Amino acid sequence: MSATTQQETTKSQASIQPLIELVKSDMERVNDLILQKAGSDVEMIPEVAKHLIDSGGKRLRPMLTLASAAMCGYDGSDLDGHVKLAMSVEFMHTATLLHDDVVDESGMRRGKQSARMLWGNQASVLVGDFLLGQAFRVMVDVGSLRALEVLSSAACVIAEGEVLQLSVAQNMKTSVDDYMQVIRSKTAALFAAACEVGPILAGSDENKIEALRRYGMELGNAFQLIDDALDYGGSAAALGKNVGDDFREGKITLPVILANERGDKEAKAFWKRVMEERKDVTDGALDYAMGLLKETGALEDTLKQAREHGAAAIKALDAFEDSDYKSALIDAVEFCISRAH
Repeated sequence: MSATTQQETTKSQASIQPLIELVKSDMERVNDLILQKAGSDVEMIPEVAKHLIDSGGKRLRPMLTLASAAMCGYDGSDLDGHVKLAMSVEFMHTATLLHDDVVDESGMRRGKQSARMLWGNQASVLVGDFLLGQAFRVMVDVGSLRALEVLSSAACVIAEGEVLQLSVAQNMKTSVDDYMQVIRSKTAALFAAACEVGPILAGSDENKIEALRRYGMELGNAFQLIDDALDYGGSAAALGKNVGDDFREGKITLPVILANERGDKEAKAFWKRVMEERKDVTDGALDYAMGLLKETGALEDTLKQAREHGAAAIKALDAFEDSDYKSALIDAVEFCISRAH
């Protein structure tokens, strides 16, 4: 790793460090609960779950749940509801990763072999289902019908997003609106729910609940836009999977949509051949695709949109007085955006 890359990595890590420190003690309890609830007498279940749980994810979503609850004054006295909901959020996320890797036929996840490569597609799907079931059992323990409604609705929206992505996959007629609907459903919905249940637990007013829901939604949009840009110009370490996986899987993301719209006849023929017909999908084709993305400004405009969503997330926090938690949530946005640099 070069000195410049090391500096950039340190910068990215530092920007989320305040959030990590603020919720550190609660996250220790979340992690303990994760290990407890991932247990089963069926030996394969904890093996598969532990493989993904221990694979180095930052657990940003549960940290957002803890921070949003604390910022709104929740003291944790109500049977550790924030810890239980944070665990539920992480299980929902982990389940979607297990399912995603099967749908996408992914071989790697966070720099390691995906669970489906080690245990097979059937085990990955079923363990994902187990984790979803455990998530909802713990949500019920919390006793907040509204929080349960928010997270269960998010689960439905995420599933809808997966199906929508299937319907637009390998289709160069996919519009920007179609794409944005996919990422709002697949990614941003869980970010929004993770942030919304915190103020609900704290008994906050509707303005604050809506503000944190909007913060999470915009942060999720920014997060996914950065991910999609990184697939064509990042590193495996920053992305958590192999660079170029979206290209190899024929995923139609915003950079591709913009490059196709702006390309000449030859470029459009290239995108149709590799993304729709799945022909000549080679490393050389990936290099050529990256050149088209740069030439048309598609990557830069994707990053620009990510920054706009990030700014909207920060703006949503105007509903709150200055505090360490508010600053940490702003830093979390900057962390997500900084992954592209």
